[in-house]
Formats: sequence, structure tokens, C-alpha cells
Amino acid sequence: MIDKLEAIQDRYYYLEEQLSDPEVIADMKRYKKIGKEYKDLKPIIDAFTFYKDILGNIETAQEMLKENDAEMKEMAQMELDELVPQRETLEEDIKQLLIPKDPEDERDVIFEIRSGAGGDEASIFAGDLYRMYTRFFESQGWKTELISANEGSAGGYSKLVMEVNGEDVYGRLKFESGAHRVQRVPKTESQGRVHTSAATVAVVPKLEIEDVDINKADLKVDTYRSSGAGGQHVNKTESAVRITHLPTGVVSESQDSRSQIKNREIALQRLYVKIAEMQKKQHESEQAAKRKSLVGSGDRSDKIRTYNYPQNRMTDHRINLTMYNLDQIMEGNIGDIIEGLQMAENAEKLKGEDAEG
Repeated sequence: MIDKLEAIQDRYYYLEEQLSDPEVIADMKRYKKIGKEYKDLKPIIDAFTFYKDILGNIETAQEMLKENDAEMKEMAQMELDELVPQRETLEEDIKQLLIPKDPEDERDVIFEIRSGAGGDEASIFAGDLYRMYTRFFESQGWKTELISANEGSAGGYSKLVMEVNGEDVYGRLKFESGAHRVQRVPKTESQGRVHTSAATVAVVPKLEIEDVDINKADLKVDTYRSSGAGGQHVNKTESAVRITHLPTGVVSESQDSRSQIKNREIALQRLYVKIAEMQKKQHESEQAAKRKSLVGSGDRSDKIRTYNYPQNRMTDHRINLTMYNLDQIMEGNIGDIIEGLQMAENAEKLKGEDAEG
């Protein structure tokens, strides 16, 4: 571990020099990229500096134990009793810091909620999830933009799409993709029976064209009139967008917004993600056995979480986490759930590191 930390330290000092290089400062894109890597390495360097101090103090205390002075030996032993547990704790912390970060974790996202099985109650639940998530986004200081919202006939939403922008958005939200199940007495139920309904959440990282191996010349863009409910909201312009990647035949489209520009952007994002996933699968198939993340793929068919109102209980099925504060969770207090999922992913990554090392 020391060798790895020293290599990171060398890299950190090199980046520090680069940040004061006039050529780098003149190139804003390069400067920002180097500055970000430098900032990301700082917690590791701080921990390593503290770790070296502790190792030095342990060595000094061990030397003191060899002295003939009984009082000095006692002091040295007291020092070691304090320092050794500190060293062990810090080693675990450093292992966590050394886990490679997924570069996509820093991305902004397209966040989508759809009502699933359960009719009107599913739409009402989708609305409750929307309220829960927007409160959480506010607590993180993230910015949101509602792109489209289709209201349910009895309240809530049949579908809504929004953008979420901020720091480490995808890294915090990626585990939310999947089917969310609710068990409660619906407002529409006269007999007081508990029903089970569902809504799906999809969290898609926003990619740039340079992040994916795509040539702009290979994209065919078509526009068409989006379908809607008609009446005063009927779309008289060709605002919907369909984009085809000619070499692969991958197609993506969007009619979520009334703006053609916005729909083009959303369709491009969806295309980038589809092609990025295709390229990723091809890359992974070339490697031998790649371990699966404990928290699943985020596929919509996964029933990831159950919200049980009669028992005030939330269960995340992927990590067997059960909490009895559903009322607080629905107010946007989902940080502990997200942290539990991140810890599970990190533990799985550590297992992989140990197996490889």
C-alpha cells in the first residue's frame, strides 16, 4: 500500500507543478482537468501524511520500549496502545480512498419517473416519489429543470422527466434506477384494503459526444410531430426528434419537450448512453469474468425497494436494508439509504481489489 501511496504522492506533486505552468493556465480546458484531478487526490495525500506521522510515532515508541527506564517504558506502551488502533483505522480509511472512482459518478443526469402497475394509485405514488426526490435534490444544493410532466387522472404523474445538475449527481443517484413498490391503502380504495402499486425510476448520466466513440457525420436526424392529448395542447410543429446512428442502427428519440432543441438534446443523450453501453459491453466481453456489482444493474425490471405505509417501513432489497422511518424518507431523507448502497458497492470493489492483488 505504501508503494501505491508514494506513486500517488509523486503524481500529486507533478500536478501541483502543472497548475503553475503558464502553458497549462492558458489552456482552460486542460487547467480545469488537471485542477480536478489534483483536488480529487488531496484527501488521499492528507491521509497519507497523517499515516506517515503515526508510523513515525509508533517507531519512536517502540524504540523507547527498549530503554531500561520503567517510567519511559510505561509511557511508550501507553503511546502504542493509542497509536496502533489509530493506524489500523486509518489503513481502512485509506483503502476506501484508494477504491477507483467511476468517472461517470460526477456527471449530471436525466431523471425520469413513470407510474407502473396499479392504475391511479401508481400515478399518485409517482407524484410522491417526485416530491421525495426533489426535496433530496434541494438538500444537496443541486439544480433541477423539469422537462416534461404528464399528470395522472386522479393526481400525481404518469410520467415526468427532469434534468438534475450538481456535484457527483450520478454517483449519488445511480442506485435509484429500477422498480419502486408501494404497499398502502389507496385514497381511491373505499374498503380500507392495502394495495400494492409500483413506479419506475430511470437515472441516465449526461454524456458529451467526445465521451463516446461517435462521428457526428454518422448521425441522421429526423423531426416529426409529437403525439399528445390534442385540444389546446396539440403540437402543430415538428418538435419531436429521432436520431439514428447509421453504422450501428441504434435509434433514440424524444418528444418529452415542446422545444425541438431540447428534444434533440435529450435524444442525443439517450443515443450516447445506448452506444456507450454497447461499447462497454463489447469491452467487458473481451475481458474474462467481470464481477457484478452487489447493487445490481439498475435495470427497470429489478424491484429494488418497497415502501410499506402501514408499518412505516422501507426495505431496499439489494442490500437487505430495512428502516422504520418511512414518513421521514418520503420527506426526502434518503441520504442514509444512498450511503448504504455506496458502502455496499465499495465493499464489493474492495473484494475485487483483494482478489486481484
